[in-house]
Amino acid sequence: MEMIQTEKLVYEYEKRDEEGNVIGTSRAIDEVDIEAKEGQFIAILGHNGSGKSTLAKHLNAILMPTEGSVWVNGKNTSNPDELWNVRQSAGMVFQNPDNQIIGTVVEEDVGFGPENLGVPTDEIWQRVEESLKAVGMIEYRHHSPNKLSGGQKQRVAIAGVVAMEPKCIVMDEPTAMLDPVGRREVLKTVHKLRKQKKVTVILITHYMEEVVDADKIFVMDHGKVVMEGSPKEIFSKVDELKSYRLDVPQVTILADELRKRGLDIPKGVLRKEELVEAVERLISENGEKK
Repeated sequence: MEMIQTEKLVYEYEKRDEEGNVIGTSRAIDEVDIEAKEGQFIAILGHNGSGKSTLAKHLNAILMPTEGSVWVNGKNTSNPDELWNVRQSAGMVFQNPDNQIIGTVVEEDVGFGPENLGVPTDEIWQRVEESLKAVGMIEYRHHSPNKLSGGQKQRVAIAGVVAMEPKCIVMDEPTAMLDPVGRREVLKTVHKLRKQKKVTVILITHYMEEVVDADKIFVMDHGKVVMEGSPKEIFSKVDELKSYRLDVPQVTILADELRKRGLDIPKGVLRKEELVEAVERLISENGEKK
């Protein structure tokens, strides 16, 4: 079953002059079709201005389509009667955790969402404990969020979403403001939750190394989906990715350059271990020929 599905999704916004008069429209999303099944890890890549964050806001009904439709857990986001169900099904984690954390104590912040959903008090505290354990932050439950690092704050923000028990988590560039250590912490947390809770994860990012374990990747440019496929399929097209102004992992570029120079290196190398294995195989084969 599709947890997320868009059909010919279009989103246009008005352009205005200095006096506030409408002088035209601009299309930020242009007939986009994507889908994500229950429990899948879907990555959406694109440079700044490609439309990926605008798309993310449609998956939680923050924005409504100009044309086309968005379905979340079988509910049409354009139906005002389904708005509550849509937002219960798809939780959002934004780029800056400071925009999402509102409590003065970690456990109070994590419990805020379930409380708004009308969850009984005993169950709220159970969810808070389970969510903080899931993201590795239970020992910080009585701390002030202001005293936490960027990566820790983002994990608290994720815990707050998990405590509401959504079927899908949409993450809009959740690691963009973090250092490499913080980024690894957050991604490790997300993959752990996906396996434990069987939630669908939609990751919006421009960091290529974050998507090597995705079930499927969509690449966006100027509001359109211009590439889609498995990580292996996407990373095998290095020149095409570069044409969309995306940074390609160094190991993938190196493998591509070696292949262009005539070495029998497979396409779509994602990890350095794969490249080392391919080179070792070539050395072994050459040794046997001698």
